[in-house]
Amino acid sequence: RMGRTLVELYYDVISPYSWLAFEVLCRYRHIWNIELRFRPAFLGGIMQQTGNKPPAMLPKRGEYMLKDMKRMAKYYQVPVHMSGDDFKRIIGTSSLAAMRFITAMDMTNPQYLEPLSREFWMRFWSQHEDISQPESILAAARQAGVSAELSQKTLEMISSPAVKDRLKETTAEALKHGAFGMPAVVAHYDGKPHLFFGSDRLELLGSVIGEKWLGPVPS
Repeated sequence: RMGRTLVELYYDVISPYSWLAFEVLCRYRHIWNIELRFRPAFLGGIMQQTGNKPPAMLPKRGEYMLKDMKRMAKYYQVPVHMSGDDFKRIIGTSSLAAMRFITAMDMTNPQYLEPLSREFWMRFWSQHEDISQPESILAAARQAGVSAELSQKTLEMISSPAVKDRLKETTAEALKHGAFGMPAVVAHYDGKPHLFFGSDRLELLGSVIGEKWLGPVPS
């Protein structure tokens, strides 16, 4: 497949819309002529740097988001189960340790990056479990098929400067491309980067890179 378009997905597992984009892009990577690259970044850092606020901070928007997510989950066939108290849960949960863990895995054993990221979303958004504590991080890794030994070793890496710096650098790259939230999808096409924000712009992404959109669940 000559001249594949590089598509980068900047995501954080605290973001349910990132999960939708992740699954749809995973389905399209063998249909479209793209090279899909996962870029784990820190949403908290992006919000802080851009002065953005979580949608749920505006009550009306939070109400809408609940309904929207229910419809999107069904349409995209991704098991996001969202309820009103999830907003408290999101605001009360830091994804920093999880994103450092995912980053450390990407640096050492990238073959686990996809199943591991999916597992964190499953835990937080489908099973309503914690993802911020070391034992919950290890449980997610176990579910993703990572050995206990490797999980433990990876967990020890999360406080290392190398891992912290890598996560900061990836987050800074997302910001440089113009990201203000997640998911941030960047297509490198025609010699320049094109930013698409959100999980509902993938049809537009296809149009820009000359690929046919077949819906969120292409058969």
